[in-house]
Amino acid sequence: MSWTKKILLVLLVLLVAIQFVPVDRSNPTEVGELWAPGEVESFLRQACYNCHSHETQWPWYSRVAPVSWLISHHVNHGREYLNLSTWNTLEPDQQRQLAQEMVEEMERGAMPPALYRLAHSGSRPTDEDIAQVEQWAAGFQK
Repeated sequence: MSWTKKILLVLLVLLVAIQFVPVDRSNPTEVGELWAPGEVESFLRQACYNCHSHETQWPWYSRVAPVSWLISHHVNHGREYLNLSTWNTLEPDQQRQLAQEMVEEMERGAMPPALYRLAHSGSRPTDEDIAQVEQWAAGFQK
């Protein structure tokens, strides 16, 4: 057997073996969901909820390592930073700050991330989406 075939065989065995590494794909219970006007909530559900809530819709490829590791990491990190499923448990100052940060991240094109936008058409915020979220966020001002 040639070295190339041996290397390919080892890689195939490793690819199969890593499928057995457990990955957390849980969706905990809602605790204090966000309230927003219809069009804002609709946009946030489409563009943000998969990584920033307990309502993640895990696609088929989230079950295939090593992609599953990346997706699980992104969702867990996203929930740690901003979890729309626990929004109403936050203090008003925290809500105001996070709402403003949402707008800033969308305006600079950082959210949703490019890789997410590639896999989820319609998640890229339009100028109208940003304006609506900005108007909603302005309601949290002191």
